[in-house]
Formats: sequence, structure tokens, C-alpha cells
Amino acid sequence: MTSTRRHPGWVAAVGVVLIALGVALWWTQSNRTQAMTADPAGASNATPETGTTAEAVRAPRKPGAPTRVRIPSLGVDAPVLPVRAPDRTLIPPSDPQRLGWWADGAKPGAARGSALVTGHTVHTGGGALDDLEHVEPGDLVVVRTDRGTIRYDVQRVKIFSKGTIADHATKLFSQDVSGRLVLITCEDWDGERYLSNVVVTATPRA
Repeated sequence: MTSTRRHPGWVAAVGVVLIALGVALWWTQSNRTQAMTADPAGASNATPETGTTAEAVRAPRKPGAPTRVRIPSLGVDAPVLPVRAPDRTLIPPSDPQRLGWWADGAKPGAARGSALVTGHTVHTGGGALDDLEHVEPGDLVVVRTDRGTIRYDVQRVKIFSKGTIADHATKLFSQDVSGRLVLITCEDWDGERYLSNVVVTATPRA
């Protein structure tokens, strides 16, 4: 996802992060584990104007929710909106310059759980997380909330194909781990769809 792909036609090329990829995410809620599976029909029915037929479901902003994510090594400084996962499907904001935080998961800075932040990828450029695969272990990620700023160090950058990410979802998106940040977006555009996800895991800076 290099700068050669960036041009004004990005809107029609938005990658649907979790609808198009058939990803299974897992979380702990109400003392039980539930599966969140994506709807594979979303990509084939996508409209040229938005790249997806579905809109993000906004959640009320609550104390401690993230408001911006900054990744200095990529030049990313993006606003974050709280979103929900009705019917177990998490959809990022349609604007690829905005990110979505799963409001029913951990908050940034929480002692336990994965704070999940996701965004659309644009294969022609223009998405905040287009170059997420280029971050490296040790890179800084800064999350701003109304209660302060949390600094994270990237620990792991992993690309998962559609067929394998579900196998690792329980571990990747666990709410039973020590507090951490998980960023996810699309990867591997083949001319028609995205074949993979980039998942970045970061832990609070000591």
C-alpha cells in the first residue's frame, strides 16, 4: 500500500474490513464468549459510492473512549468513533479517514482486554490504515481519550489470510489478556477484493 495508489478515486475502492473478509472475532461479554462473524455478502453488494452497503452503528461516547489514534511512523493521526457490532458484525465508519473502536470491548488503558480499533482500507490510497502493514515492533502508537493519552509500543505485526484469521481469533481479540491495543484492517487487494487482514498488537509503554 504505497503512495502510488493514492488518487481522488479512492471512494469507490474502499475495502470492507470485516464484512468482506469473513473474519471471526471473539470477545467475552456478560461472562460468556460469543462469536462475531462477518457477512460475506457485503462485498458483492457494495455500492460504488461507499464501497459497502452497510453503515457503522454508532455507540454513545462514554468516559475513557478513544478519540484519536496517532501512529507517527506512518504519519497517521485519525479520529476514532465508538461503534457497535449488531448481529455480531463490526463495521468501521464509512469514511476511511475515520476509525472505529468496538465500544463493547476494552477501553484503551484498561487493565485487561483488547481495545479493538478498525478502519477501512483503500487500495488506491486515502485510508488512514492503508499502510498499517509497514509498522514495526517498537513503533509508537498514541491513543488519545477524554481521560488522557495512552502510549503503546507495537509488539507484533501479522498478516492473516481469510482462511486462517478465524483460527486465531480467540487469541487475537481476547478480553482476558492484560490490557492492550489491537488494530486491524484489510490487506492484499487482488483487483476485486481483499484477501487478508493486517493485525497489529501493541502494549502500553512502560
